[in-house]
Amino acid sequence: MAKIVFVTGGVISSLGKGLSSASLALLMKKRGFKVTQLKMDPYLNVDPGTMSPFQHGEVFVTEDGAETDLDLGHYERFMDQNVSRKHNITSGQIYEQVLQKERRGDYLGATVQVIPHVTQEIKNHILNLAKDFDILIVEVGGTVGDIESQPFLEAARQLHFDLGDGCVCYVHITLVPFISTAGELKTKPTQHSVQELRRIGIQPDILVCRADRELDDEIKAKIALFANLRPHNVVTAPDVDNIYKLPLVLAAEGLDDRICRKLNMPLRKLKLGEWKTFLDRMDRPKDSVSIGIIGKYTEQTDSYKSLSEALIHAAAKHSLKLEVKYIDAEVFETSSFSDVESRAEILKDFDGILVPGGFGSRAIEGKIRAIEYARLKGIPYFGICLGMQLMAIEFARNVCGKKRATSAEFVKGNGAAIKIVDYMAGQRKAAKGGTMRLGSYDCTLKKVSKAHKAYKKSKITERHRHRLEFQNRFRKEFERKGMMISGWNPKYDLVEILELKNHPWFLGCQFHPEFKSRPERAHPLFSDFVNASFQHRVRGSKS
Repeated sequence: MAKIVFVTGGVISSLGKGLSSASLALLMKKRGFKVTQLKMDPYLNVDPGTMSPFQHGEVFVTEDGAETDLDLGHYERFMDQNVSRKHNITSGQIYEQVLQKERRGDYLGATVQVIPHVTQEIKNHILNLAKDFDILIVEVGGTVGDIESQPFLEAARQLHFDLGDGCVCYVHITLVPFISTAGELKTKPTQHSVQELRRIGIQPDILVCRADRELDDEIKAKIALFANLRPHNVVTAPDVDNIYKLPLVLAAEGLDDRICRKLNMPLRKLKLGEWKTFLDRMDRPKDSVSIGIIGKYTEQTDSYKSLSEALIHAAAKHSLKLEVKYIDAEVFETSSFSDVESRAEILKDFDGILVPGGFGSRAIEGKIRAIEYARLKGIPYFGICLGMQLMAIEFARNVCGKKRATSAEFVKGNGAAIKIVDYMAGQRKAAKGGTMRLGSYDCTLKKVSKAHKAYKKSKITERHRHRLEFQNRFRKEFERKGMMISGWNPKYDLVEILELKNHPWFLGCQFHPEFKSRPERAHPLFSDFVNASFQHRVRGSKS
């Protein structure tokens, strides 16, 4: 049975519990322990799959097809290992399981209550996941004091009682704000947060204090006194300019060392050589590359979290400084951008253009105009999921002459429309949650293609999240006009990758490669795209 570390948050949300948990997992793994992670989300949604990106940010998809919290993306990237649907539970899932048991009569006529039935369901999930690992890091979503979080926190409290000393550690993350008018750091929010945690029966073992600067020994001693802790168990987590530096910051503060001691785990040597090499390439770039992301959730960049991180990994691999700008596609839908040349006003300075996934008809025509510009001007283009579908629609309209080309997602009952992209069988009236093509699927690559050159193999697997597919009846015409089908699913004969033959780099994929990118192993397609964008920059500087 794994030792269990609970990570909770106080004062405000968005303190970085997910990144702190992922950083701790990396440190313990680099010490040679077998580590896994769990995110417990207090909302009543069964999963975030039906939630707006503006509400919740990105939906991260696992290999087994679970739609999960974006923090699981951090877990995979930092630990460099896959997680599954077992690694994210919500209040909605827990209550659903409890109610199913009640309907079956599993509780033998008992009155079903939060304690013990809901908390026991949570504990069962934690303990089942903890098998076969040395350490399980459990992030409790929300903020201490939230009514939705109480069953999870109660389950965390009970597990210390159930398992005994040396088996459970509580790490609490709080905010120590600097008040500029007073010119000093304030510890009172942290004091109140710890008091709230202790009120429900949890005494934190370690405090991780978020601040915009280092905390001196006097501040740490003051916090420790009111939190009933030794000063060395108060850890500073100052703001960093690069999230991948956080593990080094926490290691320097001794967080992993403190946890090993608390849980009676051997103090193995911490080996961060490869991680530091990755950081060194980021800190000492040889040149730069500029990527324009044409999307519709640009006000909430967490909607593209895995995407932006995959670009960072690829740029680091090539020792390039990444410059990313998010452009709301709706800007191109005005009449002033109807002419291709007019789009240069916004797009001419980008070395590469990327259109990510998304849902709905808003800003679609703007994205298509940006894609047309990239195709005609020879700018490297990368289309992901919806970005590939729109790439196909743009090609059908402007190369194949099918002016009414569109997707079934954007039209209702329009018999005149030519649906280049349409729903998969059985998807038209499917329920919204968990019913798309989700998770890992096989893909065969054409040997003479940019995709094959990037992957350096003919058989790959990638993760999906979509309902609509490119329609096979257009494949031959696309091929004749210069659009290669360079990747396809062999089982269902579905188009997975399109690429333009006579273009420096113009490729779209139906899957989401960003979900499999890692800091120390940049994804092949992102790596190739970033390199092609840099080469475009070099050619432009020489012309």
